[in-house]
Amino acid sequence: MATKTEVVLVDDLTGDLATTTVKFALNKTGYEIDLSDENAAEMRQALSRYINAARKVSGIGRRSAQAPKPAHSGYDPAAVRAWAAGQGIEVNARGRIRAAVVEQFRAAGN
Repeated sequence: MATKTEVVLVDDLTGDLATTTVKFALNKTGYEIDLSDENAAEMRQALSRYINAARKVSGIGRRSAQAPKPAHSGYDPAAVRAWAAGQGIEVNARGRIRAAVVEQFRAAGN
């Protein structure tokens, strides 16, 4: 048996049938609202005074899809610090660990 699914847009202001989704952003927050053609035109008209006086910028409300990379890659900083202390190698308690120390840690089979 076949199944048919319909999506009906409803005007978020009136509850009537909507014909368009309007996307906009304010203060770095993006919004969407489903509106009839008439309400979409009213919204655009209401905002036109501000839009005409404003400067265009790109990327408002968008965030990078990538998470920031950790400062260390492929090793546990706490383990490197503990190993280095046991070897008499001085490393800071916080912050970046010198690449030479990480290489020695790996060469030791860790």
